[in-house]
Amino acid sequence: MMRKFFWLIAAAFAAVAVTSSIALAAVNVKSLPTATFSGASVTLTGGNFSGLGNVEAFANLTVTGTATYTCLNPQGHASPGQNPVAAQPGSSGPVGLGNSDHNGRGTISNITASVTAPPTPSAQTVGCGGSGSTQWTVQLNTLTATAAHLVITQSGSVIFCRNYTLGGPATGTAC
Repeated sequence: MMRKFFWLIAAAFAAVAVTSSIALAAVNVKSLPTATFSGASVTLTGGNFSGLGNVEAFANLTVTGTATYTCLNPQGHASPGQNPVAAQPGSSGPVGLGNSDHNGRGTISNITASVTAPPTPSAQTVGCGGSGSTQWTVQLNTLTATAAHLVITQSGSVIFCRNYTLGGPATGTAC
C-alpha cells in the first residue's frame, strides 16, 4: 500500500513538472522589444508577449558602456584622453509585465537603464601625460552605453532573453 502511495505522489509531481514546462514553452512573442541608445542610457519599448498565464513575469534590463575623459596637464590645458574606461553598469531592476491582470499578455512599454561614471581613474589609466607622470588630472568627458541585455523571468525561470548593441539591430539578437 505504501509503495502505491509513493508512486501516486511521484506521478502527481511529474504531472506538475510537465504542466509547468508546457506553460513556459507556450510563451509567444507578438512583437520584439526595440532598443534605443542615447548617450549613457538605453530604452526598450514595444515588446508584447502572450501565453504568460496568470503568474507575473518580470523584465530586467542591464547596460554596459564606456567613459571617456579629458586630460588636464599641470598647467590646466586640456588634452583628449587616450583610453576609454569601463563605465559602471546599470540596471532597470525588475519591471512587471502586467500579464497577471491581462489574461496572460504582457508588454514592455518603456524600460530604461543607464551607465554611470566609474570612480575617477588615474591619469595613467586614461593615458594622460605619458607612462610615468602623476601630475596630470582627469575630467569626465562622456558616458556611452554600448550594450544592453534583457532577461524576462517567470517563477525564477528565464523565458526570454535578448542582447542589444550600439549600432546593431534595434530588435537585438537572441541570447
